[in-house]
Amino acid sequence: MLEIQRLDQIAITVKSHRLLKELLKENPVLEEIMRNAKNETEALVGIKNWVMEYMKNRPDAYAYYKRVNQGREFFEKLSWQDYAAIRLLDYVDNAGQEYEDLNLRGELAVSNPIKMIWMAVTKGTGGAKPFFFEDMLYLFRQFRGSYKRKIPGKEQLAEYMDRFPSGLDPRIVKLREENRDRIIEIFITKIDSGELLSPKYKFAPKMSHEQKFLKLLEWWDDYNFHLSFAVRSPQLLNELLGNSLDPDTMKIMYEAEKVGIPFFINPYYLSLLHVRVPYFAIGADLAIRYYVLYSKKLVEEFGHIVAWEKEDKVEPGKPNAAGWILPTHHNVHRRYPEVAILIPATKGRACGGLCASCQRMYDFQRGNLNFNLEKLEPTEKWSGELDKIMKYWEEDSQLRDILITGGDALMSSNKSLKEILDKTLEMTIKKKEKNKKLPEGKKVAEMLRIRLGTRLLAYLPQRVDDELIEILKDFKTKAQKAGLKQFVIQTHFEAPMEITPEAQKVVERLINAGWIITNQHVFSAASSRRGHTAKLRKILNEIGVLPYYTFSVKGYMENNFNFATNARAVQEQIEEKIHGKVDDKISKELNKLLTHPEKVKSIINKILTKYSIPFIACDRNVLNLPGVGKSLTYRVVGITRYGRRILEFDHDQTRSHSPIIHKIGKIIVIESKSISEYLQQLEEIGENADDYESIWGYSLGETEPRPQIYEYPDYNYKLTEELTNIDLS
Repeated sequence: MLEIQRLDQIAITVKSHRLLKELLKENPVLEEIMRNAKNETEALVGIKNWVMEYMKNRPDAYAYYKRVNQGREFFEKLSWQDYAAIRLLDYVDNAGQEYEDLNLRGELAVSNPIKMIWMAVTKGTGGAKPFFFEDMLYLFRQFRGSYKRKIPGKEQLAEYMDRFPSGLDPRIVKLREENRDRIIEIFITKIDSGELLSPKYKFAPKMSHEQKFLKLLEWWDDYNFHLSFAVRSPQLLNELLGNSLDPDTMKIMYEAEKVGIPFFINPYYLSLLHVRVPYFAIGADLAIRYYVLYSKKLVEEFGHIVAWEKEDKVEPGKPNAAGWILPTHHNVHRRYPEVAILIPATKGRACGGLCASCQRMYDFQRGNLNFNLEKLEPTEKWSGELDKIMKYWEEDSQLRDILITGGDALMSSNKSLKEILDKTLEMTIKKKEKNKKLPEGKKVAEMLRIRLGTRLLAYLPQRVDDELIEILKDFKTKAQKAGLKQFVIQTHFEAPMEITPEAQKVVERLINAGWIITNQHVFSAASSRRGHTAKLRKILNEIGVLPYYTFSVKGYMENNFNFATNARAVQEQIEEKIHGKVDDKISKELNKLLTHPEKVKSIINKILTKYSIPFIACDRNVLNLPGVGKSLTYRVVGITRYGRRILEFDHDQTRSHSPIIHKIGKIIVIESKSISEYLQQLEEIGENADDYESIWGYSLGETEPRPQIYEYPDYNYKLTEELTNIDLS
């Protein structure tokens, strides 16, 4: 209370005064309410009465506000003005609410925007910053109908997309060859001088410079070479980038090294970054560049980072945040009844590179997982642990989908991965045989889907070798006979620039092995630029990959730099992705891939031509909640004095969850940056903020339904309703 009183006494700045003056001039009704109100309560009542007059003529909007009508169908019926009316009423209903703000290391954030306006009008205090008043300006413009939404047409979207070349562009391919050759020359010098030593990758005596260069070209196709020679220091990073990093960036990188943030960037991925920036692709590599380069906020927060997802905090012997009892507490993650994640105790716990916005950065600060690959070789104990996990899955009543990930599933050796797949197949057969003895209504879920989660198709495509392809082919042949129906490589391309000839080649090989490839894209600030995600979908479609998820960046202030507001995620969904929307007709044609995955490119091309769409947008825009599940069903219920929005998320109602969600209720997320800060950041990387003006009005979201191709096949028997391996107490 004392803190609130102190904030109430803080005078607003000159810029805030000017924005307030503009707000009142545009909204005489608002000014009258504020000046006539004797206290904050009267101000709240005045705003509510004003908005309720509007709601008298908008019964559907009122029903949505009262949560009588919920879901995508009702969301799509709301008008642009309705969004603002609902937000104003939510601000009134939640006035004075206190929220723990983990962006500020647990400080309490108090939301009372109407009071802040009233304090500013009557006393010139309240401490609200210009970013807050900018948000209020657009809110009241939207409510009174003067702020219109203009949705880009196909031609405008095509112009946005054309700004982002792919890694298949011959000009980009040529630049990457230059980068590769420069890196090779540096490695020759460092190997000759003894600065880089490797028992496996070394030159024979008396080799000429040309022979050494050819030998390194040969090693370049060996993924183990890239892991062995991965960059682990800022100095080498800059050197391999032709000393092109500016002093400010290098200062941050050295500070990151000092506080203990690990570095791990393999040479192949480093060759994708521009050193000689081409005129036709200025800024095109930023989405991947910011995966390699750390931000000032990350360095400042390192050591104070907390886990974003509650399931990441598991105590042995206790159920996780979703209520699931786990067979081991380091190898299995679980949120939903149908699916479990396996993190093997192999090199699969690591990745082919460290992404700056990695969700496990909180664990790196404890000294774990710091790319000591030699220490991640599986031990004899692992085989026994794997058996224990398989037994757990065999006896689970609802499990039907396993995602093998990490880290990265393909960081595991072929031998380790084959062992996991073989034991999964064995478990699948046992579960099916046991089910034959159970009566209808008591039968358990048999295994239907197996997925391998990997970023190596983008980070290190050299990993997909002949032996791996044979392992995957063989497993699919046997597993299909055992009843498994869906075989998926779930990958992560972040930008069209990551789709290179090397990546295209391995995608084709995996498709020919009979596996469907889907993509999970992280909607970072750089990749959220107009047309960038749309272009990514287009290029993915061209090489035979289906978009699966577009994730908002998760995490607190450590990921502030890469965070794109959830308003932008909804804006992208409604204004850009809409041009590739998957309706029932397209969904039905996509389903042919389930039985003919090798025909993916021809099926996609047929759909694109038949329906005259630029791409197939079968992904869903969502946020991994800091609770349980994924969702983009939210309402802006508050805002801090810094203009950072406070979102109340509900769970995705289109899929089954652990029953614990009924206890958890709504999830509060305070965003780490305001809309103003986000737009300023876009301008700094060359964008025109006017292209994004409708972003201010997106204060609501509803999770999209899953396309049919991503649903589980039906069983030909009645499944038990019993949940096993769960404790909700």
